[in-house]
Amino acid sequence: MNRGMITSLSAIGIAQGLKIVTHKNLTGRWDWRSMFKTGGMPSSHSAGVASLAAYIAAKKGWDSIEAAIAIIFGIIVMYDAQGIRRHTGEIAKIVNDLDANIELLSGQHPGLFHVKQEKELNELLGHQPVEVAGGALLGFIIGNISSKFD
Repeated sequence: MNRGMITSLSAIGIAQGLKIVTHKNLTGRWDWRSMFKTGGMPSSHSAGVASLAAYIAAKKGWDSIEAAIAIIFGIIVMYDAQGIRRHTGEIAKIVNDLDANIELLSGQHPGLFHVKQEKELNELLGHQPVEVAGGALLGFIIGNISSKFD
């Protein structure tokens, strides 16, 4: 495995691990499961692509074709994380709320038939812009540090 891959995978792992700490700060409770969930602070997607781009840029130069590819790839991933994936999570919340409301109504109106979902849709799919920025900053730092030890 090459150093760029190790750097990127390490940044993803560190970002996922930090989600445990941010969850504790938000809720006051430790929850190790947050390490294995999507969404949250910092974005591991952003950390992974930013660390790879920073590492490549530090090794090959900011004007190299490799750095350009990594940076554009990173921008697309980060845009998707805070755009499409976040909106999908917001739609999932609306669907879950709608299902709960129909369940409540069907209990009040015997003629209304409703089969409740067995499992709610995952609502935490994407990231807020600050979570993407946090992951990108973390990745940038990790990528630059990693480039010094190669």
